[in-house]
Amino acid sequence: MVRKEVLPNGVRIVAESIPHVRSVALGIWVATGSRDEEPAVAGVSHFLEHLLFKGTEKRSAKDLAEVLEAVGGQLNAFTSKEYTCYHAKILDEHFDLALDVLTDMFFNSRFNEEDIERERRVVLEEIKMYEDSPDEVVHELLSETMWSTNSLGKPILGTYESIDSLSRDMIVDHFHNEYTANRIVIAVAGRIDPDKVIAQIRTHFEKMEKKKNREIRQLPTTTTKVAFVKKDVEQVQLCIGTSGLAHHSSNIYALHILNNVIGGGASSRLFQEIRENRGLAYSVFSYHSSFSDAGLFSIYAGTSPNYLQEVLEISIQEMVRIKNEGITEKELKRIQDQIKGSMYLGLESVNSRMTRLGRSEILYGRYVTPEEVIEKIYNVTREDVLNLARQLWTKDQIALAIVGSKEPEIELAEVLHKQGM
Repeated sequence: MVRKEVLPNGVRIVAESIPHVRSVALGIWVATGSRDEEPAVAGVSHFLEHLLFKGTEKRSAKDLAEVLEAVGGQLNAFTSKEYTCYHAKILDEHFDLALDVLTDMFFNSRFNEEDIERERRVVLEEIKMYEDSPDEVVHELLSETMWSTNSLGKPILGTYESIDSLSRDMIVDHFHNEYTANRIVIAVAGRIDPDKVIAQIRTHFEKMEKKKNREIRQLPTTTTKVAFVKKDVEQVQLCIGTSGLAHHSSNIYALHILNNVIGGGASSRLFQEIRENRGLAYSVFSYHSSFSDAGLFSIYAGTSPNYLQEVLEISIQEMVRIKNEGITEKELKRIQDQIKGSMYLGLESVNSRMTRLGRSEILYGRYVTPEEVIEKIYNVTREDVLNLARQLWTKDQIALAIVGSKEPEIELAEVLHKQGM
């Protein structure tokens, strides 16, 4: 059973009772992320997420780290392009404690100058760690390549320059401007009494001031080219990118099918051909990132430099083959069953249930049930997938991102023409 309440100031509370478990997952979701940053404060959303763990008026950073761990609980957070989440998982008997800790962080963080300077060094080290992972760099490079003029294409962590220049005033201003009542969703799932939990949460959030909505996010325009970053590595990291779909697209479920067929798992076409049949890569997969008004579809492979051209050509060949022939009825049924099984197995975790509640409310303004998703997945036809592949996979929408020790001599237009794209 899922209960929802919208407070007069716009704060939304969604709660799901799961009586057969002993745990509870609680999350405070804020509809703001790196996409909502001006260039001068790039990375401030992620930096701010770190700072909420650095101490409040009544708890030190160490206290925050210890208080839930002491009762076997977990406390964490993450920042994405369009939202931020602070979450905890605890036994049901410790729900009050978890709510007190999260709301203390949310409303009473000190933003102490010494903490900011110390955490600045931590974030700069995090950027260095990320830059030492070429298989991470290549995905960010693809986003930057395709959305070069939009904040959606910028890294969540920010840059050395932007993080180094963030002042306390900039951080606090961002907090007050973005962490507003109308952007907040509190999601709870587990062994709870929804009415009681919603009443408890209401007392913490009902006094938040209601503020006007921000201006509409700028729609990203897509650019296509080949981008290369040099790293002293053995493998070459490759991403082939095309435009994708926004969350609200009526074709999003067909895209889930298309993604799983071409590179969504060990039974996918690219995994079977590139890894199993030819032994050209250890890791090869595809994925789709969807946002409020845009999306990105990507095929990734890590391979040796002398295999790069072949891996690229095989990937394009498979895209063209699907555009020309579509997928088989057997593939469609297998992927539909695969998505159904994966979704329902995931729902056995209270963290997954809480995440579904929070993301659904942030993205759609309502709870999208698993049954609704599964019904729409099974309503997808082979023709839907074929038409979508022909819509998205065109030669004027394809970009490449490559990370390696030597820039490869790849003529993208020539490769696409050779493979019939």
